[in-house]
Amino acid sequence: MAPPLGNDRHTSGHPPGHTRRALLAGVAAAGALGAAGCSRVATASATSGGDLLDRLKAQGIVRLGIAGEIPFGYIDTDGRLTGEAPKLAEAIFKRLGVDKVQPVPTEFGSLIPGLNSQQFDVVAAGMYVTPERCEQVVFADPDYQVLDAFVVRKGNPKGLLDYKDVVTKKAKFATGTGYAQIQHAVDAGYKQGDILIVPDQVAGLNAVEAGRVDVFAGTALTTRAVVKKSAKAESTRPFAPLVDGKPRIDGGAFAFRPTESKLRDAFNVELHRLKKSGELFRILRPFGFTKAEMTDLTAKELCGG
Repeated sequence: MAPPLGNDRHTSGHPPGHTRRALLAGVAAAGALGAAGCSRVATASATSGGDLLDRLKAQGIVRLGIAGEIPFGYIDTDGRLTGEAPKLAEAIFKRLGVDKVQPVPTEFGSLIPGLNSQQFDVVAAGMYVTPERCEQVVFADPDYQVLDAFVVRKGNPKGLLDYKDVVTKKAKFATGTGYAQIQHAVDAGYKQGDILIVPDQVAGLNAVEAGRVDVFAGTALTTRAVVKKSAKAESTRPFAPLVDGKPRIDGGAFAFRPTESKLRDAFNVELHRLKKSGELFRILRPFGFTKAEMTDLTAKELCGG
């Protein structure tokens, strides 16, 4: 989630085990928590740039849209909100005068619609910044960058190292609902109608382990995390997908409603302070992020100018 298209603390970077049942149980619990508060956030004011930050300070709480994807934003097996984006949100919003965060779990493909229909205040799910999404939301600058990788059976019997291999070797290919990897595969020549779309990386791992597909594509971070306890599958080395014939490095960021650019700008100020101090890396590191995933990419660059 990578993050997926539409794009805790556990020291291991993911909750114990990787069953979908455990994840969904946590999501259900968090859904009940979210329902305890207001079911909708207040409509943005007509003031240029919005007044959401002032309202969040008054409320003392910000609602985060998450999609149950390790390591970006999820509920652990103890029912606690965790992941790189929620932990980063806690740090930044506290600096902005908002002391509490509250999860609002949803499917990844529902994050942008949910944000724009006032179901939560910000998307905190490691969402990739893409030109298409930039037409629907405003992004903070990326807090990480990442390459793609595959989940394959142990030993990688088909030798699948990139999307070209998937196409030329006629591999059975899967990726997640709304994932950017759908388009990456299509750009490489894979027929979109032949792609198996699964709910998330856990379902993708299960499909590979069961032999229903040869490969599941996600971010290098997601695939590394999900195979850690698998005896049947492994993650390939990271690679840059080709977009318009050029290698692309994607960046994930927080998303805000287009009317709330003031909140986005204030968030960016604190994000860049955390980058400069090194605190950002300290927050992300427990979730499997390395120095290679730290970035100076900007939302403007990834939105296409």
